[in-house]
Amino acid sequence: MRNGISTIVVRAKPGDRTKGLLQVGATVFPCALGGGGISAGKREGDGATPLATMRVLSGYFRRDHFAAGQTRLAMRPIRADLGWCEVPDDRNYNRPVKMPYGASHERMKRDDRLYDACIVLDWNIRPRRRGRGSAIFFHLARPGFTPTQGCVAVTARVMARLLPYLSNRTVLKVVR
Repeated sequence: MRNGISTIVVRAKPGDRTKGLLQVGATVFPCALGGGGISAGKREGDGATPLATMRVLSGYFRRDHFAAGQTRLAMRPIRADLGWCEVPDDRNYNRPVKMPYGASHERMKRDDRLYDACIVLDWNIRPRRRGRGSAIFFHLARPGFTPTQGCVAVTARVMARLLPYLSNRTVLKVVR
């Protein structure tokens, strides 16, 4: 990892499609996957983690809960007015928006702390295709690695360990 992480491989844990194994080189960490398991046909609202290779783009963090520390990745603090649009017909679909916002959106400054460190992956960013699912994030997991809405999630400790080595050259590859 000294020169950065080029590839992160994610697969379902045998016997549990909502929990996964995240591998960086020879090191494996537990992770949470979407409630819909891994799907090659990702659709809006299916709760599935896409079977795909996704590039790491940038990230967000909560200054009051998570120190981003040194990283090669563009990281921005999460403000109280930061949202993420999740309406396929909206012009800002799958993009950050300033709240209040007229269309349905996700609030990034969450009380459950899942987005204290949140990495944006390039799923359905360019081009954006309606109904293919909005943001797939690499973020923090709930206790017990309960399912996400389709994202990949790890503990805060694992995220802090990986973050210094992530860059816009890193890909997260979800496989079967």
